[in-house]
Amino acid sequence: SIKAIESSSKEDDTMWLTYWVVYGVFCVAESFSDLFLYWFPFYYAGKCLFLVWCMAPVPWNGSQVLYHSVIRPCFLKHHEAVDNMMSNISTKA
Repeated sequence: SIKAIESSSKEDDTMWLTYWVVYGVFCVAESFSDLFLYWFPFYYAGKCLFLVWCMAPVPWNGSQVLYHSVIRPCFLKHHEAVDNMMSNISTKA
């Protein structure tokens, strides 16, 4: 999904691809922290509001904000190492 977002051909699917990338990162982070976070009152209500903010059809929605400020810089910093690792795995397979 990140490769599709960063490609030169931009279409309407960029907004939803951005959402799914942010949602995937959120799910991975939540799988580690869920043991502690569910004890907080209104955790699930806050989680629901966060996901609605990420889906909101406005230019400043959560997916765009989080992708451009957190996920994209991290991806651009490490994408060559990830591509090399994936090519090594595919040649071994």
